[in-house]
Amino acid sequence: MPEQLFLVGNLGTMVTYGAITVAVAVPVARAGQLRSNKLAVATALIFLTAAAVHGVHAFLTVRNLGQAERSVPMFWVWVLAWCNVACFLSGIYYWTLRRRNGRVAVDGAIYTDPHAQRKFAEADARVDEARATLEAVVEHTDDAIVGVTLDGRITAWNGGAERLFGWPAAEIIGESVAILADPAGKAEQQDVIARIRDGERSVYYESRRYAKDGTPIEAALSVAPIRDRSGEVTGLSVTARDITAAREAAERQRAIEERTNQALRLESLGKLAGGVAHDFNNILAIIVNYTDFALEEASANEALATDLRHVRSAADRAINLTRQLLTFTRGDTIQPQDVDLNAAIAEVHAMLGRTIGEHINLMMVPSKEPVVVHADPGQIQQVLLNLAINARDAMPDGGTLVLEANAAALDGDELDMQPPLPAGRYARLLVSDTGEGMSAEVASRIFEPFYTTKPRGKGTGLGLSTVYGIVTEACGSLNVYSELGVGTTFRIYLPMVAVPGRCSGATLRQEPPSGDGRTILVVEDEPALARVVTRILARAGYHVLTATGGAEALALFRQHGCDALLTDVIMPEMSGRRLAELIHESRPELPVLYMSGYSNGLLGTTHVLDGDIAFIEKPFTAHDLLHKVAEVASGGCLVDPAGLRRTARGG
Repeated sequence: MPEQLFLVGNLGTMVTYGAITVAVAVPVARAGQLRSNKLAVATALIFLTAAAVHGVHAFLTVRNLGQAERSVPMFWVWVLAWCNVACFLSGIYYWTLRRRNGRVAVDGAIYTDPHAQRKFAEADARVDEARATLEAVVEHTDDAIVGVTLDGRITAWNGGAERLFGWPAAEIIGESVAILADPAGKAEQQDVIARIRDGERSVYYESRRYAKDGTPIEAALSVAPIRDRSGEVTGLSVTARDITAAREAAERQRAIEERTNQALRLESLGKLAGGVAHDFNNILAIIVNYTDFALEEASANEALATDLRHVRSAADRAINLTRQLLTFTRGDTIQPQDVDLNAAIAEVHAMLGRTIGEHINLMMVPSKEPVVVHADPGQIQQVLLNLAINARDAMPDGGTLVLEANAAALDGDELDMQPPLPAGRYARLLVSDTGEGMSAEVASRIFEPFYTTKPRGKGTGLGLSTVYGIVTEACGSLNVYSELGVGTTFRIYLPMVAVPGRCSGATLRQEPPSGDGRTILVVEDEPALARVVTRILARAGYHVLTATGGAEALALFRQHGCDALLTDVIMPEMSGRRLAELIHESRPELPVLYMSGYSNGLLGTTHVLDGDIAFIEKPFTAHDLLHKVAEVASGGCLVDPAGLRRTARGG
């Protein structure tokens, strides 16, 4: 019974393998692929030889049924052996082809019919086209795409990398990626490679890299791992984008915002300083003039006169400080004229040569061409002196101080100008020293009023803020360059005068004329200062009517009349401007002299007095006041209220 079952099994297996052989070989033969489709032929041979083996087994089983202990002839033993060898060799041939081809055919078929072969070819063509498109995209993108091994060797280099870094692919492939970095950048590269090797999926960072010619490039770098089919990391893909322009734009924007914030801070500080200066000027006017009165009375007492002169000297110092505050807040009265900067540095050079000290090597470099600006000559001199004094203080052990004048062209895009200037050609003053220099933090604050790095009692913090006020008042700008331990250079840019005008001569100091009994209506809301003004005018021969407010002044005018009006600009309830308008309704020709100690003063938004407006700044001396009153009262300078409204908004 076992022999019969074995026979049936062998016959069934033989038939099955034979059917499979036919199923594989017939379609392949019909498709004409018996020579080309080696994989299908090998498959058919395997099943054919397997069918033969089982056929021999079946034959031997039938032959031996009922014949106990009957031996099998050697012929059939050899046939069975060769069938097994053929089956084994067919299997080896099959797996060799399978390993070489990678797959059997389209959709898993063992053979490929003509239609399926076309589909397979079309699919391959689409894959090739997509691959070519991807290669073109990678090659022509603006971003640099670089392949790197885990030991930092460059294996791939696209066209974007060539354009960005200047290295042709043929020259740089095989080189270390460190060729693109400085020492700090090399350390970054090694750290990123280690992070990718340890399992990070991607790393993004920004760093500086260098082109072949040494040009620095600010780059945004995105790094991702390259894996093989088993998932092992075999290298890195690096995408680099040039962000130099973007970073410069961001830096420019940051500088603009910082400059704007500084301007706002200076403006707010200026308003505060202006208010303080206004109150100080009223107080100083009282101190100065009462001290002068006391000096006249103390002429016979030399000791008392000496004490009063010390008081007067201290008051003059206070006046100078207040005047610097007013200059910083753009409220100081200026008298602009054409100024030759060569002459200006020559005057300051001569002045400093006598006072700056032998430990300072003072040099002057005038311009080879005329450089003329329209500014107040005293203020230009003050700018140079303030900068020179600061330079001297920065060189306690000696050094070199250079005053220079020349012309310079600006393109309007400079970042370090305070405030910015439009493009054009400008006159330039330079004050340079070889002193201690400043840090960036100090340099950013030097124009703030009351900010100083000098020891207490050695500086007021107003010198450079005054310089800033004068320069910006003249529509100019400043540039500061400083390095610690190297020195500092201040560059001052001022609009040039195309056709220089004549410089006005100095006014001779003459005794003021007598008042000859003319009536002056004085309006001042500070009683002590009103008494001072009244006393000065009365002693000079004027008849004085004094009021401490607008309403009182109108009443006195209607009752007594006057030959001229001397009024403060800012007063409670009624301003000096409004008072003058009301008086001019009945006396339009009445001369008016305005006085103010407020930082904005009568100068309004222009900060320059028009020719038809008479103004005197507090604090003033008796000499200055009498000259100005005489000029106004004699008709030399009448006030047009409309003109006042155009140039002043109170002060």
